[in-house]
Amino acid sequence: MSEIRDVLRDHLIDHRTRWSMGSFGAIAEFHQDKGEFLEVDALAMFARATPRGAIRLHVETIGQSIPVAYETLSPKPHRWGHGLALCLPQNHAGMAGRKTLTELGPDEHAVRPGDRGGVLFDIGLDLPQCDFCIRTRDPDLLAVLRANTGRSLFDPGNPVGAAIIATHPHRVALTRIGRIEVFQKIGGPDTGGVSPRGPHSHLLPHLLKSRHIHSANIPVPRHHIPVGYFHPANPVLDSTGRDLEFDIDAHARFQELFERFARRDLPTLRAAVLDGLARKIEPEQFLAHSDRFSRATVRITLRQQYRLAKRFGGGSYLDLIAKWCDVLDRCSDTSMAEDDAPGYRASEWGASAIPLVATG
Repeated sequence: MSEIRDVLRDHLIDHRTRWSMGSFGAIAEFHQDKGEFLEVDALAMFARATPRGAIRLHVETIGQSIPVAYETLSPKPHRWGHGLALCLPQNHAGMAGRKTLTELGPDEHAVRPGDRGGVLFDIGLDLPQCDFCIRTRDPDLLAVLRANTGRSLFDPGNPVGAAIIATHPHRVALTRIGRIEVFQKIGGPDTGGVSPRGPHSHLLPHLLKSRHIHSANIPVPRHHIPVGYFHPANPVLDSTGRDLEFDIDAHARFQELFERFARRDLPTLRAAVLDGLARKIEPEQFLAHSDRFSRATVRITLRQQYRLAKRFGGGSYLDLIAKWCDVLDRCSDTSMAEDDAPGYRASEWGASAIPLVATG
């Protein structure tokens, strides 16, 4: 599908777009800042690297993926999230599924040529759509890793987790659609307990135990698995979850993607909400929807219209939207709400992870 390749290329050069690969509880993210120095900028090969991280997408595979645009509710009624999931059929998405620490050899496919001599280890998380790895040249860490290959990272007394947290090797998420590499320190004791800005990773055992493959708030097609995500600029909050003045251009850009790549009934439902508002019907007259994604689309549409109305003066239209929100966007219903900035409030490899992977 050439159109998704064009979309992905456009977003690779947009510093506001965030990327992620992994699974529920283990994920690597690539971000870049405006004007940040590029060590690799090979758009023809869908590759980009900064001093903090790197990404490469496989040209052949991304053309076979199904993009799913989605929006998510925030616990705060003036916000919402959005993104696109790149999905492959289950029988094409699977990776090695290793359950123990495994040495893979030199990382010959690293995005930066200088990293290709580093030794790659799959840390053995048994994820269906991602081999979650570390890469290092550190002789002390290599000795610990090689002495404990074949063991689970979470075995009691396994020293590997503590050694990883102490030495900050590169983290590398490998999927059928490409790879993301993180060069920054692991969020934890050496970073004040929070993730660094920009590329970072997460390994949270309590989420891994759930064996969920993706968020239930994404309408993934049946028999498909998301193997990567990208998150274009959000019109109401930045990548760390701070409020922004409403950015109408960012809103319009994502709405175009939503029209093209969302579950087909959801743009139609959005149009029905706008029609109901235009006709000034009472919110109780609007047809109720039992499907979770439909309910979320109605609520998010009202939030968006409220921000648009405030941006352009509001008046009676703003009052009408507020009335609809009182009925159809009940803040007490948080079943589909997601954290606005999950990567910046705790250690990346979590305080809860340290007792499980450290010695003693």
